[in-house]
Amino acid sequence: MRISVVVITFNEEKNLARCLGSVAGLADEIVVVDSFSADNTQAIAVSFGARVISHLFEGYARQKNYATALASHDWILSLDADEVLTDTLKNSILAVKNNPAHNVYRIPRLTNYCGRWIKHCGWYPDYQTRLYNRTCGIWQDLKVHEYWKPNDENDVKGTLKGDLLHYSFDSIGTHKKKIEKYTELAALAAIEKGKSAGILKVIFSPVWHFISEYFFRLGFLDGYYGFVICRLSAYSAYLKYSRIRNYSRK
Repeated sequence: MRISVVVITFNEEKNLARCLGSVAGLADEIVVVDSFSADNTQAIAVSFGARVISHLFEGYARQKNYATALASHDWILSLDADEVLTDTLKNSILAVKNNPAHNVYRIPRLTNYCGRWIKHCGWYPDYQTRLYNRTCGIWQDLKVHEYWKPNDENDVKGTLKGDLLHYSFDSIGTHKKKIEKYTELAALAAIEKGKSAGILKVIFSPVWHFISEYFFRLGFLDGYYGFVICRLSAYSAYLKYSRIRNYSRK
């Protein structure tokens, strides 16, 4: 089989070269769908031999479906610009390339937080669907996270060996901004479904999140940043449920 590596981008000059460099010797083609970046994203993509298409951003699922449809091959390796293949993962994909046993594969993702790899706090393994036969499913949109939905719900996912390295948070401030954005989206999605949140949920959910992730999910083993992540997870829970409560009362 032949693999098309597909990446959607917007102002990713600090990440893209690292991402595309990691698929060398694996990709039969690289397709980059860019949302009119104002930096050197497109030039970097071209330097790696990518086919670059400019397309107005329409949401993550629609953008990924558009990019997937542009590929020359049915087998797609869909990556975010801040993701990198390890050598073990690359070899695992090459093995599948020679003899695919499934139509879709998931990959354990390991996140770098302010320079430290986070292996606890409930963050690892953060399984992601990234390798799939495009004829067997489609990206579905949610307000908070898009996901790959197979046509056959009984279709079993294979699991690849090796980690997908995720350079997502270069500062605590970046994490806080993401929390602000995603708790707002999660609250709006909950309101659309007619959900509400009582005062006890607002008060005790943050406490449970911290205890669960710091102690039960061993966040303390990730040191200082493990504590920061668990504390911000508690704050995220408070923000989400307080927003749901406020919006439902309005």
